Amino acid sequence: MIPLSVLDLSVVTTGTKPAAALRNSIDLARHVDGLGYVRYWLAEHHNLASVASPAPDVMIGQIAAVTKHIRVGSGGVMLPNHAPLVVAERFKMLEALFPGRIDLGLGRAPGTDGATAYALRSRLDRREGDDFLERLHELILWETREFPSGHPYNNVVAMPDDTKLPPIWLLGSSDYSSELAAQVGMGFAFAHHFASHDAIDAMVHYRNRFQPSAWRASPHAILAVAVITAETDQEAEKLATSFDLNRLRRDRGQYLPLPSVEEALAYPYTDSERTSIARNRSRLFVGNPATVQKKLQPLIDASKPDELMVITAVYDHEARKKSYSLLAEAFGLAKRAA
Repeated sequence: MIPLSVLDLSVVTTGTKPAAALRNSIDLARHVDGLGYVRYWLAEHHNLASVASPAPDVMIGQIAAVTKHIRVGSGGVMLPNHAPLVVAERFKMLEALFPGRIDLGLGRAPGTDGATAYALRSRLDRREGDDFLERLHELILWETREFPSGHPYNNVVAMPDDTKLPPIWLLGSSDYSSELAAQVGMGFAFAHHFASHDAIDAMVHYRNRFQPSAWRASPHAILAVAVITAETDQEAEKLATSFDLNRLRRDRGQYLPLPSVEEALAYPYTDSERTSIARNRSRLFVGNPATVQKKLQPLIDASKPDELMVITAVYDHEARKKSYSLLAEAFGLAKRAA
């Protein structure tokens, strides 16, 4: 059975305010730590009414402090929003405090709209165009200390200097990050839950082109998928109606809190909206545990991930915990943990 991990957006609902959503993330992390999940990653998003956490590094520290076994990391830090030195310092601190349990996942996207991205970056030394590769190179140099002779950064040390950076993972929803992760020999995570690019192509491409490095001797590919599981198919389908309406609104640029099942069921969908929902369902796996496994297996067989990272966004927090419990049981996590 494939290992399972969690991707958490600290989802805000119409009945759960952002502060409560953050506390729910901590509660969920404790829950899945006991179920045998191997990783708990937190995303970086800004100016989104549906996502409570803009600072994964802060949440990583809180969650690592209340869990025992699970690795905790970023899924991810949007590197263009931050000075590489700041990222190096914060994640070296986390690694020093929780040795062997921290992951540094990096993304290229701003995680927000244009105006907010400008507000995040306006005080940084901005360069025109996509400077992700340049920032990644600088971040690596803070670890390797291989700045050119005479470079002023040779006199700057990312503290704590007796701690290495945690493992770096490159996140992507296209073939760009899969190619880059393979070239530099880092871990790779593919966002199937919102990507338009073919997950199988990206995952196979990464594995076939991987070059061993000081970061990793062999490839490790994580496939992130959206899953909603319940005791019955009917119950799972009912829970998924919140996702359906939320996704429909997101496609229109309306990033609202996740609606309740009652609101979603009462919504007067047009035929075109129902068509959009059916199309979006290609990125969501819904059903009882056996149904979800059956739906996931062809994708797992074809893309051959080393790990499945699950994001479950439902209105009721207890239903979300139950979804992860059922999935853990179906994939035999408890037996492996024992």
